[in-house]
Amino acid sequence: MALAALAGMLGLAHLHGLQLSDNILTGPTSDDWLGTDELGRGVFSLLVAGAQTSMLVGLLAAASATVIGIAIGATAGFVGGKVDTAIMRLAEIFQVMPTFVLAAVIVAMAGPGTARVIAVIAILSWPQTARLMRGEVLRVKSLEYVDAARCLGIREGFILSREVVPNAITPVIAMGTLIIGQAILLEAALGFFGLTAPDTFSWGQVLNSGQHFFFQAWWLSVFPGAAIFITVLAFNVFGDAVNSAFNPRAEGYTK
Repeated sequence: MALAALAGMLGLAHLHGLQLSDNILTGPTSDDWLGTDELGRGVFSLLVAGAQTSMLVGLLAAASATVIGIAIGATAGFVGGKVDTAIMRLAEIFQVMPTFVLAAVIVAMAGPGTARVIAVIAILSWPQTARLMRGEVLRVKSLEYVDAARCLGIREGFILSREVVPNAITPVIAMGTLIIGQAILLEAALGFFGLTAPDTFSWGQVLNSGQHFFFQAWWLSVFPGAAIFITVLAFNVFGDAVNSAFNPRAEGYTK
């Protein structure tokens, strides 16, 4: 219900929300900037409607993956021992699996739906933030002020939530911005193969319908593909800039 309300607030477009015209499979004109599809719908309108879905999925999936990764990574780094080993082995299993194949299988079994796609992408993306959070927690918990808090008899849970996590979370949040582009790309791939909600537009679904008219109406494939490429590239560049600003040590490692 909350997701549906958020989608409604964002104006998430459905199939019946786009106006049809008599111009079928016409190229870009002054009236239809990016041409029309086989039903007479403007490609520009399709891209605007699809952008709302793609942005919703990308932002919510990235936020969810970041929250999950922070919780799991903080637990692994702070507790240590067998808990840390088990969590890191689980993260490695997720990372070596082919993400798209696993996402496609899960969505196909669970059924299409925006909420399911967001959940699947978040579940498959948490290891990235979890591993970084674990490393930051290991660094912070070895600092002197954490040892001083233990000497004062402060509870471990309080130290983790009030002292360690706030001082380790900044690079993780910065890295979380990089997941937005990955989530958008994965959602587009799922939509291209018809694994997203059929009554909600996405850029992948527009690409899916355009492949049948590639030689007859190139604009049905080129413009959605360009929208996906530019958006993912923009989020990746933005994520790199945020990560460099909040985590200068990471930039130093790459030089």
